[in-house]
Amino acid sequence: MAEKPPTTPRPETIAAIATAPGRGGIGVIRLSGPDLLGFAFELSEKYPRNRRATLVDFRAAGGGAIDTGLLLFFPAPHSFTGEDVLELHGHGGPVVLQMLLARCLDLGARLAEPGEFTRRAYLNGKIDLAQAEAVVDLIDAATTAAARSAVRSLRGDFSKEIDVLLEQLTELRALVEASLDFPEEDVDFLAAADVSGRLERLQERLRNIFDRAQQGRLLQGGLHVVLAGQPNVGKSSLLNRLAGDELAIVTPVAGTTRDVVRGSLQLEGIPLHIIDTAGLREASDEIEKIGIERTWREIERADVVLLLVDARVGVVDAERGILARLPARLARITVHNKVDLAGRPAERHDEPDGVAISLSAKHGEGIDLLRHELLRIAGWHPAEDVFIARERHLRALAETQEHIAAACNQLSQFELFAEELRLAQSALGSITGEFSADDLLGEIFGRFCIGK
Repeated sequence: MAEKPPTTPRPETIAAIATAPGRGGIGVIRLSGPDLLGFAFELSEKYPRNRRATLVDFRAAGGGAIDTGLLLFFPAPHSFTGEDVLELHGHGGPVVLQMLLARCLDLGARLAEPGEFTRRAYLNGKIDLAQAEAVVDLIDAATTAAARSAVRSLRGDFSKEIDVLLEQLTELRALVEASLDFPEEDVDFLAAADVSGRLERLQERLRNIFDRAQQGRLLQGGLHVVLAGQPNVGKSSLLNRLAGDELAIVTPVAGTTRDVVRGSLQLEGIPLHIIDTAGLREASDEIEKIGIERTWREIERADVVLLLVDARVGVVDAERGILARLPARLARITVHNKVDLAGRPAERHDEPDGVAISLSAKHGEGIDLLRHELLRIAGWHPAEDVFIARERHLRALAETQEHIAAACNQLSQFELFAEELRLAQSALGSITGEFSADDLLGEIFGRFCIGK
């Protein structure tokens, strides 16, 4: 007697509040799992039509009404998760939503884990891993440009680019395998198929995608810019000028800023997080000492440091000491402020310690020069086809580039050449989830909110 094939475990029904916490006009509870029409009847004593809103009374176990709202049913596989999905649209009060959720749990559903709806969509082949991450990126987008780029990734633009690269790598690997399998043939498979030319075109396409992904990463995270320098050189004035608001107190008294002051703005769609800090000097005041310690902590975490100096004095030993202590990896701009008092023009110029911008934070002269320099440091250039990418995507693309470059150096060693192509394909496939470990999936979806 033949053994029965193993059966796939039946997925559990999950439920969660899908709208943001707090009071609102409408609140939504989402369920996903098998055979949810029975759930719908238990909740409302009605069977909803597919993808049609049905007005119902949501009922408690004893038959009493919990709320009045809409019932929406999306049958598998034509739903977000690929399973039956049921949505309860009621009033957006926290108490009534908790009552509705408790009723769903009483009927046999369990509370969804963070990102579990999107994870099921990925596991059921509705979206790939890059698209799943774009869901959160769209929700978290801080600028219009970031939101548009996230939409491109969500609809699959980024994934399509990766799929084209994977297809080209697969073709190359097939040619190499043919050379390995038929070494006695007179035909040189690699030369006849222009493998060198294919590799060159693959590298060029990979560089283009990496550049666009890097732009997208910048749209998502932005730049963290720390204003540093001695007291009373105009750090707070520059923060206020860049932010377009009076965020920091400005007085002629040195040492006014004793704690970190933050402001945010957009620069060509890039979120710019500006941090004003306490003046760097030898301090005897205990509070000022704490502020200076916090300044150095912020500098360690920054992407760019703007070292402000008084244009009437220039860079002196105190500023040279600060520059010497800055982390080597850190981009820095020396800002000569108060050109209006020094009688100097606003300009960009080079100094021994790097780029310098002369400006007036008080009157705004030279501020555009500073903005352009920040964009240059960020590597920004206008692009309409940017897609949101994450740090892991950039690492995977960089690793792919390394393996392709190594393959170019191993064209005469078929086995080594084939191995480098395999490693390149594996690194690239991790972006869309073609090759993904369970722990990576846990890390990605664990950062989602519950109900998404």
